[in-house]
Amino acid sequence: MSITISTAGHVDHGKSTLVEALTGVDPDRFAEEKARGLTIDLGFGSAQLPSGRSVSIIDVPGHERFIRNMLAGVGAVDACLFVVAANEGWMPQSEEHLRILELLGVSHGLIALTKVGLCDADIAELARLEVEERVEQTFLADAPVVETDVVDGLGLDDLRAGLDDLVDRTPAAADQRRPRLWVDRAFAARGAGTVVTGTLGGGQIRVDDELELRPKGTAVRIRALQSHHAQRTKIGPGNRVAINLSGVGHQEVARGDVLVRAAQWHLTNRFDASLTVLSTLDHDVSRRGAHVVYVGACELPVRMRILGLEALSPGETGLVRLHLPRRLPLLPGDRFVVRESGRAETIGGGTVLDVDPVLPASKAEPDLSADRVIAERGWVEADRLALLTGQQRDPDVGRWVVSPTVLEDTQVRLRSAVEDAGPLGLDIAGLDERDRAVLGLMEDVATEGGRVRLVGQSDPFENHPYTAALEGAPFTPPDPESAGVDRGEVRELVKRGLIVEQDGVFFAASTLETAQSVLAEMLAEQPDGVTVAEVRERLETTRKYALPLLAWLDGHGATRRRGDVRIAGPRLPSI
Repeated sequence: MSITISTAGHVDHGKSTLVEALTGVDPDRFAEEKARGLTIDLGFGSAQLPSGRSVSIIDVPGHERFIRNMLAGVGAVDACLFVVAANEGWMPQSEEHLRILELLGVSHGLIALTKVGLCDADIAELARLEVEERVEQTFLADAPVVETDVVDGLGLDDLRAGLDDLVDRTPAAADQRRPRLWVDRAFAARGAGTVVTGTLGGGQIRVDDELELRPKGTAVRIRALQSHHAQRTKIGPGNRVAINLSGVGHQEVARGDVLVRAAQWHLTNRFDASLTVLSTLDHDVSRRGAHVVYVGACELPVRMRILGLEALSPGETGLVRLHLPRRLPLLPGDRFVVRESGRAETIGGGTVLDVDPVLPASKAEPDLSADRVIAERGWVEADRLALLTGQQRDPDVGRWVVSPTVLEDTQVRLRSAVEDAGPLGLDIAGLDERDRAVLGLMEDVATEGGRVRLVGQSDPFENHPYTAALEGAPFTPPDPESAGVDRGEVRELVKRGLIVEQDGVFFAASTLETAQSVLAEMLAEQPDGVTVAEVRERLETTRKYALPLLAWLDGHGATRRRGDVRIAGPRLPSI
């Protein structure tokens, strides 16, 4: 198993020096960093552990002016290497980094007490005691504290062993089969083109995979993968990875962009969330202020509304709605941090709860429950529910997951409509796709001939009076109006094939069979053809009925018209 860890701690406490000692790589990549002796941006490396495993390390700046870069580095890590210098002890950025890690949900770590060679044993012991006191009631409460000094080579083997133990203690990144990589670096590699780096989360990627680069929506393809300086054909979540992309120039990619499979993510520009305000603040938090949100490696200005309250006090947790300037691929459970740029301070952070809120802010009560998402919408396609919640549910009705209350109300409404339709039944042509799907679940109704009736209700079209009337006068059939038959019933009889309409005249289906037999007999006697008058006389009817009847026979191939006579057609029954 491979994990990614981040350093954390106050400026000049030896984070970068420690990373270089562990990895053999100086994480300070820029000339300005080397000239100033100060980490400004993220640095990267990998360390070989005693077990033979490797661990990816992101080195973050400790100075408060570069907190935005620090946040970009810790947004997707599994654990941390928390660094405190023994000669200086706990400092302001030590505290802020610890709170940021907690807000982002980091739950495993190792503490390195650095520069112990610069102070005597008593000072080092006091520094250790202070660190242990500061991390009480935090995720680092039980973390080992390893004393180190890079100059003297002290404690590095113990630190490597501690990192091995940290890998064992840190759960593997979950493979949800929906990869997402927040880009923290983009550059052009000689002979390769565009390369982006980041910590892969959510799922596996492979060479030749087609992905989408957000926010621009650019379609890209993976040309090559590399992790820990080794070429890979595929790689799973939790790993640091460098991706060689085709389809985009390196100048078109920036930190905070994100690679995803387009069809697997809902893109949102607003979300509901929980927000925990830091207890160390000296003021309440309200919607007023220039707020900035940090999620993944992304930094964006945000409009924030507190749900149900005017403000949140220090140490308090409440619900908020955040409005973003661009759409991000987010899921419930994602963690974020909020800073107030005007005060240059971290005010809190929390957990994304709803990536597509549908209720007004005044009524919203978000949580992580998929049942709430279903209840608020009533009907949700199962595939869309997975996009919105990350949870797979089997459809209840057709392709939908349906709120139990809505499903029950729909069944009651449909049953009432069926009852109101009477013996004729409810025409399903007037129902939408959802209603038709619900009918399939109802055991007390049955669908036949495009109409829905209550089970056990007699079929009004069996032995229908109008069918009987047509059969009683086959070649002088009464019209529906004179027979007092509703036009809807007539349409249903025609739809079922019990009666036939031709040129405004209605015949029983049995009449057409009789007519074909009569014409077969006549044409057997007169193969050269029969006239309308002869047919009218044989059937004892009038031209009013004989002409529509012959038109039907012509149309169905029983007879063919030749001048003034009818001759046998290809479908005339033999006698």
